[in-house]
Formats: sequence, structure tokens, C-alpha cells
Amino acid sequence: MESLWPWLAIAGVGALHGLNPATGWLLAAAWGLQSHDRSLALRALGPIAVGHAASVALVAAAVIFGLAMDRLLLQALAGALFVVVAVLHLWRRTPKAARAPAGHAGLALWSFMMATAHGAGLMLVPALIPLCMSDTPAREISTSGSLLLALAAMGVHTAAMLAVSGVVATGVCRGAGWFQSLRQKSPTAPR
Repeated sequence: MESLWPWLAIAGVGALHGLNPATGWLLAAAWGLQSHDRSLALRALGPIAVGHAASVALVAAAVIFGLAMDRLLLQALAGALFVVVAVLHLWRRTPKAARAPAGHAGLALWSFMMATAHGAGLMLVPALIPLCMSDTPAREISTSGSLLLALAAMGVHTAAMLAVSGVVATGVCRGAGWFQSLRQKSPTAPR
């Protein structure tokens, strides 16, 4: 049971990230609401997963290879990237196209920036250290057993985040659809 606690912590932190609207469920729900198709909200989780996993992998790799990371530097880089993307977005857009949702690349970039700014990978470090430093048989799978465990931890974390994000995004889409149907049935609703 002792070796299960780090995995539960990794999944718990992932679920907590899934509840945060800045990590992507809000944008996924917006995709579903704008298209009137809840399945589009679930398809938006793919780019969110790519961006989130890239951020977590960056930190996990630094921990495994013993690299020192400065959180303020990472946040400053993520903020600068956000400003550059926002300026380019505003500079290239026309008013008619401003209503178009972000593309898959934009959603992945948003997810990467938010996960990096929120310290998604840094939150996993306390759970990764006991896993990577233990003498369990799983660590000895290959010469890079720590890397394999870190990838597994990243997968568990991202899967938990996506599960919660998907439930929340589709719940928002379903709730908005239910509210809209109530408004249409009400005789006093403005048309």
C-alpha cells in the first residue's frame, strides 16, 4: 500500500488540475457550445493533453536528469510566450474572424502555457522522487527505469486531468443546452 500513495497523489493532482478552468475545460466547453455538439468538447481534450503533457514532461525530465529549474524563469518564459501569441493573434485577425475558436495548435499552446505557469510538473516532483529513487522491481525494467516511471506518472496525471476536464466540459455543454431548452419553453422568455 505504501507504494500506491505516490500514484494516488499523482492522480489527485491531475484531477485537481482538471477542475481548473484555465487548464482547458472552459475552452473545450466553448468549442462544444459554439458548435452545438458536445462531442467537439471531448475532441478538444486531445490538444489540451498534448500541451499539458509537454509541460509536465519538461519538468519531469529536468528532475530525472538532475537539472535545476527556476520557477520564476519558467513563468516569465510562459508569460512572454503568451504575450507574443496574443500580439500576433490581435495583429493578424480581422473583426469577422475574431469570433472563430482557437485551432488545435492554439489550444495545445494554451494548455502548455497554463500548465507551465501553474507549475503542473513541479507539483509532481514530491511524488516522482519516491518513485524514481525506490528499489522496486518496476524501476529495474531498463537502464532508464526512472524515465519509464516518470512517463507513467505523467500519463496517470494527464489521464486524471483529462477525465475531470472532459466531465466538466460536457457537463457545462449539457447544462447550457438544458438551460436553453427551458428558456425556449418558457412563455415569458424574450425571443
